[in-house]
Amino acid sequence: MIDQPVRPTRQIPDWIKVRVHEGEDYRQLKELVKSRRLHTVCEEAHCPNIYDCWSRRTATFMILGDVCTRACRFCAVTSGRPTELDIGEPSRVADSIAQLGLKHAVITSVDRDDLRDGGAEIFARTIRAVRRRSPGTSIEVLTPDFQGDHQAIRTVVEARPDIFNHNTETVPRLYSSIRPKAVYANSLDLLRYVKQLAPQMVTKSGVMVGLGETRDELLQVFRNMREHSIDVLTVGQYLRPSRKHAEVVRYYPPDEFRELKEAAQAMGFAHVESGPLVRSSYHADEQIPAGRTGLLAG
Repeated sequence: MIDQPVRPTRQIPDWIKVRVHEGEDYRQLKELVKSRRLHTVCEEAHCPNIYDCWSRRTATFMILGDVCTRACRFCAVTSGRPTELDIGEPSRVADSIAQLGLKHAVITSVDRDDLRDGGAEIFARTIRAVRRRSPGTSIEVLTPDFQGDHQAIRTVVEARPDIFNHNTETVPRLYSSIRPKAVYANSLDLLRYVKQLAPQMVTKSGVMVGLGETRDELLQVFRNMREHSIDVLTVGQYLRPSRKHAEVVRYYPPDEFRELKEAAQAMGFAHVESGPLVRSSYHADEQIPAGRTGLLAG
């Protein structure tokens, strides 16, 4: 594996291919999201897997509006001062998940540093609403860092999601340029605290590659995750959403993703998903360690 790229590159390699297919399932889900006045990270973050996921009738619901208080240089979600706090959102998300008949639901959000609890209570209400409407559905949350607030983390954990996901996104050296309002230690501490509160809960985190990190830096992040008892790891290629965002420094070929997966598996992760188009929510129902679903439902 090459540690340091020579220069930024704009040419997307052949191995990164997105199949565009707007079938009936895709159109029905798109209409459902629109009619329920919901947001999905699939649309807001320009996810390359939207056609695949929506055609499989899966989606990652984004709560707390569509304006983020942070401006991470990798993310396509609109940043600014949010005005929306919709207390009816949890029930609409739950109704949509029930209507789709999802076996596994992923719920994420924008960062809401303007709120006292960072939106934790809305997360909890959404989880409970989904439990009531779809008791057989496993629930995964992908949360912000809540600025390290343990009470906010506890609020979400006590609502009993099956999987608690929070992405570290990149290596510590790049935080100041890629995630300027985030703190690496807070991201790790969040997931450590989740395990402290609920040892049986699956914890999960993900990183992007291609932002200028080295292999040694990536492996150290993986080790840090295992030191904090994180169960599931996702590794995917960073793709630049627009010219306003950070440039892709390097595209990793498939064999290097295989190498990273093997190295992570040797560290003891229960599941590792690693590939060019892997995202933390992509085929999330297939990333759950065997025997670990349904532990908290009921």
